[in-house]
Amino acid sequence: MITMTNEEIEERAQRAMELFHDGFNCSQSVFAACADIYGIDQSLALRMSASFGGGIGRMRMVCGAASGMFMLAGLANGSATPHDSEGKMANYRLVQQLAGEYKAKYGSLICAELLGLAPIGTTRMELPAEAVNPKPAERTQEYYEKRPCAEMVGEAVRIYLKTINQQ
Repeated sequence: MITMTNEEIEERAQRAMELFHDGFNCSQSVFAACADIYGIDQSLALRMSASFGGGIGRMRMVCGAASGMFMLAGLANGSATPHDSEGKMANYRLVQQLAGEYKAKYGSLICAELLGLAPIGTTRMELPAEAVNPKPAERTQEYYEKRPCAEMVGEAVRIYLKTINQQ
């Protein structure tokens, strides 16, 4: 169990936003802002979460900030035993709770929907090639101004840590 004050939670949220503004992707920013709680150093945390940015490899699927939360959930109570049904169920319950809170806040868990590249509730997305191009967008002031991602990484950390605090 982790116990943090609201101030400590906010410091972690701000750290996630700083990491995003430093050029890391959404998943990296969330995961690295909290992975040290579980004994994972920042360099390893950044590498472990690198593939989940841009909605998983910039395919605009599950939001990277949400993926970062889910990775943290695995560190908090993921099962490391193959037939541990109770452990798996507890982890899935936590992931579902986190997903529900994130979706309630932003309306979706899908990167393309959150960025306005596809309508909310789209069941099959056909995005233009430039939307899923593996080349990351250049991080400029304009990029940061038009993207909700910095706020979302901060909020993902808040949701995660407040939820863990209540367990």
